[in-house]
Amino acid sequence: MEHLKAELFTSFRLRDVTIRNRIAMSPMCMYSAGEDGLATDWHLAHLAARATGEVGLIITEATAVAPCGRISSNDLGLWCDAHVAPLARIVRLCQSQGAAICCQLAHAGRKAWSATKGQGPTPLVGPSAIAFDHDWVVPHELGHAELDAVESAFRAAAQRALAAGMDAVEIHAAHGYLLHQFLSPLSNHRTDEYGGSLENRARMLLRVVDAVRQVWPERKPLLVRLSCTDWMAGGLVIDDLVHVAQWLKGRGVDLLDCSSGGNTTVAPPTGPMYQVPFAERIRRETGIPTMAVGLITTPEMAEEIVRDGRADMVTLGRELLRNPHWPLEAARVLGEDIEWPKQYARAKPA
Repeated sequence: MEHLKAELFTSFRLRDVTIRNRIAMSPMCMYSAGEDGLATDWHLAHLAARATGEVGLIITEATAVAPCGRISSNDLGLWCDAHVAPLARIVRLCQSQGAAICCQLAHAGRKAWSATKGQGPTPLVGPSAIAFDHDWVVPHELGHAELDAVESAFRAAAQRALAAGMDAVEIHAAHGYLLHQFLSPLSNHRTDEYGGSLENRARMLLRVVDAVRQVWPERKPLLVRLSCTDWMAGGLVIDDLVHVAQWLKGRGVDLLDCSSGGNTTVAPPTGPMYQVPFAERIRRETGIPTMAVGLITTPEMAEEIVRDGRADMVTLGRELLRNPHWPLEAARVLGEDIEWPKQYARAKPA
């Protein structure tokens, strides 16, 4: 009987970028940069290991567009030109191993300096003067001129990501960070044109998307990570994010990375593939490609998601921390004879 090719190991094209399979590495903070935000040898080894392990798309950790936007003082940055060269070295190595690499652009807003609950070297900022939790610092409410500066910071960071040779960029609008804070009625109590209705609350995200798309080449894809529910009464729900997804699609966004939560301390009801329905619904109702993430642990799970059209790609986090070569093992399990890196070919099972 003829073997049916695993959908997980089919290539996927976004604009002019062809990704070799449907497996992405989720952005995960490594807390290994200096306070200057520069990428280190750790980042080189960490990301390159996943490239040699046959991950199709590698997404960097949240990379701050401004010093005050770091999740911690040891996160990567792209707020100055000095950040470009160390990232470019990583990009070249990952691409030489056949992986596409994407830089996640982020601003933590009221959740900056999270290890000390907002007690960082610069004041916290947010859409409204509402603390993340009762023992966190209350953020300064951003004024209009400051919003212009945030937009400019994302635009400039995208230009630096391009200078570093990145294949794609992802705007982080999930997990309770600044752009998610604007989207959610739990953290956005503004009474100007950035608050109130969903359309108003999405205004800042759409401004950032427009600014990035203006400088990001037409040939390269733009991704956005979304939290598809706040898991809390009065917060965002998937119906809201379907609307946001439609607006993003119309503004040149090519793929949505569908996560959830993070804007409150409420823990989501986790379980295997628990966030897949969000990616599935957005893909079905808007036609925009999606990535599914969240406790996708086995090759069979990943293959089912892609084969059944529930998402176009799967994004793995902890599984790729445990096993940088997870795609090689997944191919074996699914009966796919993929090419191994030449340096490791002698270890390929017969």
